[in-house]
Amino acid sequence: MPELPEVETVRRGLNQLTLNQKITGGDVLLDRTIAYPFSVGEFIDGIKNNAIAIWHRRGKYLVAELTPVEKDTGTRRHGDTENSFPASLGLPLSASPPIAWLGVHLRMTGQLLWVDRDEPLHKHTRVRLFFGDRQELRFVDQRTFGQMWWVPPGVPVESVITGLAKLAADPFADEFTVEYLAGKLQKRRRPIKTALLDQSVVAGLGNIYADEALFKSRISPETLCTDLQLKQIENLRTAIIQVLETSIEAGGTTFSNFLNVKGVNGNYGGVAWVYNRAGELCRICDTPIMRIKLAGRSSHFCPQCQRG
Repeated sequence: MPELPEVETVRRGLNQLTLNQKITGGDVLLDRTIAYPFSVGEFIDGIKNNAIAIWHRRGKYLVAELTPVEKDTGTRRHGDTENSFPASLGLPLSASPPIAWLGVHLRMTGQLLWVDRDEPLHKHTRVRLFFGDRQELRFVDQRTFGQMWWVPPGVPVESVITGLAKLAADPFADEFTVEYLAGKLQKRRRPIKTALLDQSVVAGLGNIYADEALFKSRISPETLCTDLQLKQIENLRTAIIQVLETSIEAGGTTFSNFLNVKGVNGNYGGVAWVYNRAGELCRICDTPIMRIKLAGRSSHFCPQCQRG
């Protein structure tokens, strides 16, 4: 599943390629990909004749501000409707007030690809959004768990994309302090690895980067949250941010399906400390990396470096 670095990589690519261009139409090839509205026709009508002002990321969600485009001139029109993303959700607003929103969650295998309209359709293409100059944004999703939303003007975004309201602080948000993380962890009597996968604890973290952050902070994935010392939590917070920054710089991780908007693989997997390296030697101490299951999820760690 794409995690925060992969989604952030996609967001940056989308902001480079798709902004301020009129959406001329679209085609939905798998109806259940559209989570809202329930009518595919209403979804297409809602996004048509709008331009994307900016893409935001919240956890693993992508949310775009839509502003209407004058049909005759092709210019963006500023609306009067207030529809601010709640400050508590941590999404900044662009200079222009948004009129509506387009939301995307890639789930396990989703890809957003910016391609020429004449490019042959991939068999797992689920949604196509058409732009000028025969360009289009395609949502490709092999496992079909990905979702898209159109949020109409004046409707609170989190009332439609309900998962947003359940998210914890983003690791790059100012509120993601040592005290914040300690408050989320110290009363939970479960393994730290399991807790880090809970999106109400840390938004955007998943299996890959939880393993990596625990290695860098020298904490065993089996350590109970209640047993963590404040210094360990401080180290963990720093490691989470460092690992995510490193992966974003590498364009994310591709072990199976992830591609950026230009169809390019991520490169972090080649430098991973422990994830997907079971049986290989630790890059620090030469101890073989171990793989165990916690709450049904694989965890990779060095038994020597992560004894704490």
